Amino acid sequence: MSGFLILSIAIQAGLIIHVIKTGRNQIWIWVLALLSIPGAIAYIAVEILPDLFRSRTAQRTARGFKKAMDPQANLRRYENEARVTGNVAGRQRYAEELERHGKHDEAITQYRSALTGLYEHDPNLMLGVARSQFAKGDSLAARTTLDELIRMNPDFKSPEGHLLYARALEGEGNFEKALEEYRALAPSYPGAEAAVRYAQLLQSQGRREEAQKVARELLEQARIAPAHYRKAQRSWLDAAERLV
Repeated sequence: MSGFLILSIAIQAGLIIHVIKTGRNQIWIWVLALLSIPGAIAYIAVEILPDLFRSRTAQRTARGFKKAMDPQANLRRYENEARVTGNVAGRQRYAEELERHGKHDEAITQYRSALTGLYEHDPNLMLGVARSQFAKGDSLAARTTLDELIRMNPDFKSPEGHLLYARALEGEGNFEKALEEYRALAPSYPGAEAAVRYAQLLQSQGRREEAQKVARELLEQARIAPAHYRKAQRSWLDAAERLV
């Protein structure tokens, strides 16, 4: 019983501190002090659990659990929306979900079905086609689609599209042109991937010193970047470190 009493007092004290630090109604202090464990249960149920369920972390956890239990749920939902509404936005959402599930041929079909009327040359839809083509291993088709995208939308700017174009050229074996694209993109790309792919291709072409220079410059920039950047780019920064 003495151990239970000590635990009960510790819980009461911890929750009273929580009331004070979080600015809760100070009536809770009296409830916790006078009602002990029943008061603690009431406080947790009324004040703490609702906050936990509203938090982004809890919502992400719930979404992750739901996805793990039924990974096809969003795919079915977007398929129904696309079929019922028939509009471009619905087809695009469905195509993007098909991409996430690795159903690239079906995604291409959905993107192409949306490329009609006012959206016949929509750059985001065309980029989706190219992305799916590349993901299924057809670098030539992806690069051809991107060439058409650029021709029909000369003012369209997309770091994702530019990186995909460089990767498609690399996939085709057009290494010199791919290096040109990586070189142009790397300084402005919002992340480390473009610079690392540039360095990796340089190294694969026997240009080790140039590859190391690109990797070192990236790592130097990362050292003075905010912590959240380094955390988000950790896998690419690790790849850069392996090049120096």
